[in-house]
Amino acid sequence: MVTDEVWKQSDIVNRYLSSRVAIPLVQEQIGIMMSILKSRQQPVRNFIDLGCGDGILGATILGEYPSARGVLADFSEPMLAQAREQLKGFSGQLVFENLDYGDKAWVNRMQAYGPFDAIVSSYSIHHQPDVRKREVYQEIYSLLEPGGWFINIEHIAASAQLVTDLFDNHIIDHWYEQEKAKGGTKTREEIADTFMNRPDKDANILLSVDTQCDWLREIGYEEVDCYFRVYELAVFGGRKSN
Repeated sequence: MVTDEVWKQSDIVNRYLSSRVAIPLVQEQIGIMMSILKSRQQPVRNFIDLGCGDGILGATILGEYPSARGVLADFSEPMLAQAREQLKGFSGQLVFENLDYGDKAWVNRMQAYGPFDAIVSSYSIHHQPDVRKREVYQEIYSLLEPGGWFINIEHIAASAQLVTDLFDNHIIDHWYEQEKAKGGTKTREEIADTFMNRPDKDANILLSVDTQCDWLREIGYEEVDCYFRVYELAVFGGRKSN
């Protein structure tokens, strides 16, 4: 099985969604995304949630800008099913696209709905090979309106083994606390084994945030920075030049 194909399996999707609360400071990361978007000082009118999963980023944008229109794109039908259900109250404003943006043809499909003043992504692009990551950032730039923002909430490569160890232990400890809180009987060692040998782990192709920010600058994005980082998680992005 191709490693990223695991995200088309309902059992793995459901396990990911149920464990997402274990991601350190996830609400703060989404809050940073919204602070960046609000810096535009004008409403988000048209956005893409790329690799949308259950649609949490799109839902957050719509919560702040309820008249916005958006495209929620993912290659996992189980993820899109979750997104459709959670955002059914906005169905008239949204398009749900089952597509693989690893294929360059995705841009042509998005051009029918664009241009966009915000393109956001969460824990998705790191599944692409590094060469393809850079191409995706270029393609995103081509879809943005002048002044539009690309914001990526992402799993990145650490430059020190200690950072990876701290990240792993944080999540394992959190899962263990959740297990005890619900009256479960799994030991920390059992939970650690589950986490370290999870079937989606091999789909991760991690890269340093510095390298990715350098690519954004080379493409032409402005205001490029890593706006938030904790262990192997980061919020970074940039704005298309006016």
